Amino acid sequence: MKPQDILMEKSSLWVFGYGSLVWKPHFAYKRSIVGFIKGYKRRFWHGDDFYRGDKQNPGRVVTLIDDEEECTWGVAFEVTGPQIEETLQYLNIREVMMGGYITEVVEFTPRERDQSSLLALVYIATSENPMYLGPAPDMDIAAQIASCRGSTGLNMEYLVRLAEFMRLYCPDVQDQHLFTIEKHALDFVRRESEGPLQGPALMA
Repeated sequence: MKPQDILMEKSSLWVFGYGSLVWKPHFAYKRSIVGFIKGYKRRFWHGDDFYRGDKQNPGRVVTLIDDEEECTWGVAFEVTGPQIEETLQYLNIREVMMGGYITEVVEFTPRERDQSSLLALVYIATSENPMYLGPAPDMDIAAQIASCRGSTGLNMEYLVRLAEFMRLYCPDVQDQHLFTIEKHALDFVRRESEGPLQGPALMA
């Protein structure tokens, strides 16, 4: 039985987002909760040749990597009634067909301690996906993100919005991978916008 089938036996479905879903779900939902899942770390190890890049210059987006010592923060969205089928159809196109992600069921822990944990559907791109790029030095990942654009916009927007979400909703969480790449990418963009020195400045 597929993860969707297990969760759809219930009156509501929870979907956990840890990438663009945290700030751009684009599906109707009843409510959302900030929290985390254990046993995974978020990494910019997956390629994107449509939304945030193209065939010649694929962008980099996040996926989840197994790591028992880590946890990943994001948002769980509850969908109910007809929203369930509509959401799964939409995410099947967005995440599975276009992104190459597979589905898993994970235990989600809300940030608020008075709320119980719950099961949620999550989309993960594994190393078996042809668009999987794998690890690379932070500077190389940042340079790639800073230079790529896809059908929905700049790869930089994806990076910056994800970092903004973490600072706003998870201010006590230090996502070193995310924030380090953001810093390097912003430096690349800043240097690119300044351009080469001209005229008297060259003599300084």
